[in-house]
This record gives sequence, structure tokens and C-alpha cells, in this order.
Amino acid sequence: MYGRDPNSRTPFGGAGGGLTGPVPRDLVLLLGVVLATYSLQFFAATAGLVRLLQLTPSVWKQGFLWQLATYPFVGLASGGFWFLIELLILYMFGRDVYLRLGRRRFWTLLGSVAAAAALIAVAVDIVAHLSFGASVGLTPFALLQGQRMLVVILVAAFATLMSDATIYLFFVLPVKASWFLPLEILFAFLAFLPTKDLAGFLGICGAVGATWLVLSPGGWDVALARLRLRLRERWLRLRLDWMRRRRGIRLVKDDDPNKDRDRWLH
Repeated sequence: MYGRDPNSRTPFGGAGGGLTGPVPRDLVLLLGVVLATYSLQFFAATAGLVRLLQLTPSVWKQGFLWQLATYPFVGLASGGFWFLIELLILYMFGRDVYLRLGRRRFWTLLGSVAAAAALIAVAVDIVAHLSFGASVGLTPFALLQGQRMLVVILVAAFATLMSDATIYLFFVLPVKASWFLPLEILFAFLAFLPTKDLAGFLGICGAVGATWLVLSPGGWDVALARLRLRLRERWLRLRLDWMRRRRGIRLVKDDDPNKDRDRWLH
């Protein structure tokens, strides 16, 4: 569930969170394809076809380039219960992102970001083979396979488009939507530790960054400029704090309640 941050001045979009509200047919189709491909891999006659659609080192060794586009739509066997949880997360975030973006931008976002993440992962895998003679990790590309990549993209899209929303985890714990961008990187790193899937981890990082750049207000150039200014501001604040401590300057805050804003006296 999520609701608008009452302190925000940004117009709130989306359908209101939860399981109620309109259900886009495109999202139903997406969930149906993921469920169908997930089911087909458990049958001997179709398991080979499913493996051909997943992202594997064959994409650059044997030229299976279609895997760059098909891999996010092939359901990954992660256990029946967790697979259903991932589909639920995919539905809840995907519906509001779809209603905000519309059909064309929704599919363009999924296709372009998934392809960019795959290219990053494949480039890392190629470098690993050239350097060490083998892929890095137990199973290459395991972290970004199937519905996991779709969840990463749509959660990052929600966090970017509706950054002022407050998501209530377990209907109780409030978490600001924008926090999900670094949280996705943190979760991917924790999953990387046991799997050592460096290509998958960097692919997820690329997917989160690409989604943020594409959907940020004003486009990627404005987003990068804003990020650069924020980093410069933080650096200047740290430098000023260091200079104050070095010169022994103590700041006294004016606590006059009649003031419109706080003033600082040196």
C-alpha cells in the first residue's frame, strides 16, 4: 500500500496502491507470459525452448542475440511461493507505472532498460572470460533473470515517478518511495555475495540507473546536472564544516519563534 506524502508539493499520480483499482490488459498479458514460461520449464518437451530464451553466455558465444530481448519475460524458477510473491510485487508496482506512463512508454521502458542491463552483464561476462577464462560466479546472469529484472525496473520506475509517495510495508512500516532506488542496489549486493554473479549485479545496477535517468523530470541530461549539483553541494557543506571546526567557529542558532525561518549567528 502507499499514499501521498502530506509534506510534498508534487502532484501525486498513480491509482492509489494495493490490489484495488483498474487492471491494465497489458499488465495481465505480461504476467500471463511470465507464468506460462515459468510453467513450461518443468516439462521435458518444452524446457529446452525456455532455456533458449533465457540470458546465457551463448548470447555472445553462439550469437543468440534474441536473448537480449526475451530473457526478462521468461519466468525464473525461484520456488512456487516466492514466484507468486514476485508476481504480486510485479503487479502492484507495474499497474501504477503503466497508468502513469501509458502503453507505449511502458513497453519502451521495459524493452530498452532490460536490453541495456543485458548488454552491461554480457560485457562483464566477456571481460571475465578474457581475463580469467570463465564466467564470474556460480550461475552467470542469475540475478537479473526473468521476473527479477521486471521487478527491478518497475520498482525503480515507481520510485522515480512517485518519489514523494510513502509505501507502507506490511501495511504498517512507512518507507519513502525514493529510498527504493538505493535499497534495490543494496538487495542486489546482498544477493551477489552468495552467488558471486558479478555480471548480474552490475546489470541490476545499470537497470536502476537507466530507469532513473530515463524517467527523471527533464530527461537524463537534467537528471545528471541535478545530481552533479547535489554532489557539489554536499562537498561544499563538508568542506565548510571542516573549516569551521579547524578555526574553532561555533554556530549559535536563533530560536526566536517569531522568525519565519531560522537564522545563524557567527
